[in-house]
Formats: sequence, C-alpha cells, structure tokens
Amino acid sequence: MKLNHAELKNRAQWEEKGYHLPEYDREAVAAATKENPFWIHFGAGNIFRAFQANAVQNMLNAGNLDRGLVVVEGFDYEIIEKMYRPHDDYSLLVTLKADGNIEKTIVGSIMESCILDSENAPEFARLREIFSKDSLQMATFTITEKGYSLVNGKGELLPVVEADFKAGPEQPASYIGKVVSLLYTRFKAGEKPIAMVSMDNCSHNGDKLYAAVKTFAEKWQENGLVEAGFTDYINAKDKVSFPWTMIDKITPRPDASVEEILKKDGVEDLEPVITSKNTYVAPFVNAEECEYLVIEDAFPNGRPALEKGGLIFTERETVDKVEKMKVCTCLNPLHTTLAVYGCLLGYEKISEEMKDTELRKMVEIIGYKEGLPVVVNPGILDPKEFIDTVLNVRIPNPFMPDTPQRIATDTSQKLAIRFGETIKAYHASETLNVEDLKLIPLVFAGWLRYLMAVDDNGNAFELSPDPLLDAVRPHVAGIKLGEENDVETALKPVLGDKAIFGVDLYEMGLADRVCGYFRELTAGVGAVRQTLKKYVG
Repeated sequence: MKLNHAELKNRAQWEEKGYHLPEYDREAVAAATKENPFWIHFGAGNIFRAFQANAVQNMLNAGNLDRGLVVVEGFDYEIIEKMYRPHDDYSLLVTLKADGNIEKTIVGSIMESCILDSENAPEFARLREIFSKDSLQMATFTITEKGYSLVNGKGELLPVVEADFKAGPEQPASYIGKVVSLLYTRFKAGEKPIAMVSMDNCSHNGDKLYAAVKTFAEKWQENGLVEAGFTDYINAKDKVSFPWTMIDKITPRPDASVEEILKKDGVEDLEPVITSKNTYVAPFVNAEECEYLVIEDAFPNGRPALEKGGLIFTERETVDKVEKMKVCTCLNPLHTTLAVYGCLLGYEKISEEMKDTELRKMVEIIGYKEGLPVVVNPGILDPKEFIDTVLNVRIPNPFMPDTPQRIATDTSQKLAIRFGETIKAYHASETLNVEDLKLIPLVFAGWLRYLMAVDDNGNAFELSPDPLLDAVRPHVAGIKLGEENDVETALKPVLGDKAIFGVDLYEMGLADRVCGYFRELTAGVGAVRQTLKKYVG
C-alpha cells in the first residue's frame, strides 16, 4: 500500500485497515480547482495538512464544496518536490484521541502544489495565473511569525529585502516580496478583490502580514517600480483585507510510534525526509483531535460557507478576545509552566506531567484561580470550558508525543504575553491585587532555575533554543546548587526587564517573591520538588 493516486484506486485494501478515503471525484474537483481556484495557501507544513486541508476534505465529502486547495511552499521547496508531488499531493492524517483510539484519514483535498520561486519561470507563471483569476477569494498563510519580518534580530533590514525594494516586483527573492509581486499581478489584472489571511499562531497576525505587504508596496511605489494606485489598492479594505485569526491545534513532529502503526497496516514509503534546510517532513501527520480556527469575517471577494467545515467566523474584536483567552490564560501559559518544570524534573512527555500531583495542581491554580479572573469571555467559546478541555483532554492525552523540551523553545519570547498580560490586568484592576499572584512568579523563578541547565537531580541537560540564552544565562552562571548565593544582585538586571516579562517585576512588587522562590529552588538537589510541594501541595 503506497500513498499515491494509483494505489488508492484499490479502495478496499485501505478501507479494510480502517482508513477513511476521499468520497468525491478527485479528478473532477482537481479540474474545477485548476480552472477556478478559490483558496491558495502559503506554507505546506503540518498544521495546514492536519487542519485546513482536512476541513476542506470534510466539506468536499459532504458536498459542501466543489473545489479544493492549492498549496504553495516558499521557504523549503523540497517539501513539495520530495513529499507532496511523489505522493500526488495526498497526505495521511493520524488523529490521536485521548481515549486511545486513532483515526486514519487519507486527505486528498490538495489539488495542486506550487513552489514560490521567482527564478523558476513555469512555477511563478502558474502562481501569477492563479492570482489573476476572478475566482480567487483568499490567500492564507502558515509561515510562522518570523515569516512576516523584513528585519533581523537587530532591527536591520534583511539584505534580500533591501535588494527587492530596489529591484521591484518582476523577480523578487524574499518571501514577502514574492507574495506582494503576486498581489501586484492581481492589481494589474483589474484590481480584483482578495482576502489575505494569516493563520499563524501569533497575536494580531493580520496586522503583521499587512505591515509587511504595505511596506513593500510603498517602497516599490516610491521607487517608481509599480503603477500609481497600487498602495491605494493594498489599503482599500473593499479590495484587499487582512483579517485577524486565532488558530489552535497541536501537531507535533511526526512520531516513530505512529509510523510503526502505519507500517503494520502495510503502508510503504513512510520514511521521513530531512531536507537540505533541515525540515523534517513525512507522508503522515499526527495531531490531536481538538481544533479551533476563529476568523474575522472580512472577505471582499466573498467566501464559501466554510463554517460547515468547523471554522468560526466573527468580528475582529471577538477574534482578539479569543486569542487573548488562549494565549494569555487558558492554554499557552499552562504549556509553558509544564515545559519549564518538565525539563527540571526530567519529563520527556507533556502528557506524563499531568500525572504529577504538584504539576497538575500548579497549572490548575494558574489557569482557574490566577488567570481566569482577568479573562474577557469572547462569547463564542467559554473560557472555563476551554481550560477544562485543555487540562482534562488535550494536555493529558498520552498518545500525543509532545515534549516539554519542544515547548520550552523561545521561552524568553513568550513570558511577556503568557504571564505579563495577566500581571498588568491585576495591576490595573480595582478589585484584584498583584500580591495574590503566587504561582505565576514561581514560573518565572522556575525559568531562571531552568537556565542553569541542571535538573533537580543535579544532572546537566541541554537547553532548548532561545534567542536570549547568551544574554540571560550569564546572570545565573555563578549560581551553584546548595551554596549561599547573592540571588538579588545576580537576578536584578533580568527581573527589571520589561521585554522579557512584559512588566518591571520590581515596579509590580513581585521581584522579591521571585528571588525568594529562586533561592529555594537552588537550595540543593531535590529542591525543585520540595519547593513545589511547599507552595502547590
């Protein structure tokens, strides 16, 4: 059994092994999509394959759509060349349910895969053709937050972007430059409307995409490289919109245990490919069952009834409330807490941590007691029910191979949003007191203890990647377990850093508490567990 069009014609061999197959005429849908594409997606990664592509498949199966998706990869072309096209754009989705059941689905809703390479004339010509079509209603993106950045970590313009500003839209080399070049094609084809929809997991994602696109359009117009009126087109909401969205679905890296299940079924050629850009991609995706995609309903060229596929459409203000609910309280802070303490206590699976009495109680208190009082109910999702699902279904799911080490990546970039916003809300409240926050400061102290790269047994471990490691680690470098340490002096430059915590912890009156916790966490081997028992037990 191989994942390609020819092998899938023998439906019986797949169905008897429990695989759900496409229930529509894929050749007819592909022909209709090629002629009149309505949805093109940039970013051929796992979240797209597990979520958007499956939602469209479900709608095709139900007869609620007659066309599928076009996917574009602009960062790592080998994903298309070595994974999508050899499998005729089919993907295998393995949904790992909390009750131990797995659901195996052959997703065939991707009708065409493209490469965003302006130096490849046929590939780029096809993309220009798609962007010229009246039928195109939306271009969506999962290219990660850094995909929208035109500058490096120091705020300096990327050389490739600077070169594109001067060279114009004919053959840009940067990702956003190529996207704006395609938008310029649509402008020249008659100022046709389109929704440009970021679906990346970052705050106000539509604004990030808009800012990057607008900058390119303005620079090209300033330099006389595009026709007058292009920036007006980008800025006209009835022509080009940049909706906000909130996406939530955990899709860990393809796991070997899942690969074994598929191999036992007789599925061949499952080996992952590691591309020259170090992307790890397999013919299958493993993902959790829970998923949320909330979208600002701003589509100047219309849209199909995608709510029939489970997508939620609402106004911008509600998207903002849902995003804050998730990122600042109901999921992301709990994940970060488990990531930091999971590394310190030697856990290798997030799900295993939920069997740990202290860790489970810690995230329950941070979620329900410290976080929930400042959440604004968005109306379309209930915050308490959301936390209930996170703590009782999603994180404890033993079949989700997610690790604290993966989630601990870039923690310095996450603390301000995931905890700092709650502290600000307490500080601004007339009824809440920052002094009542007991466990959020314990997360901060835990992160500083984590930066020592020594676990609770006194063994060294490898820190996850983080852009601030070199800047922050020196402040804890002189701290030794079980020794008298001048904690206040060592930590002072960090605790006052608003860029890390979102607030100055001294101004908030929390710095002394963090220092005290840190002193207890570093009292010796086993001190992390003892401290958790003291404050959480």
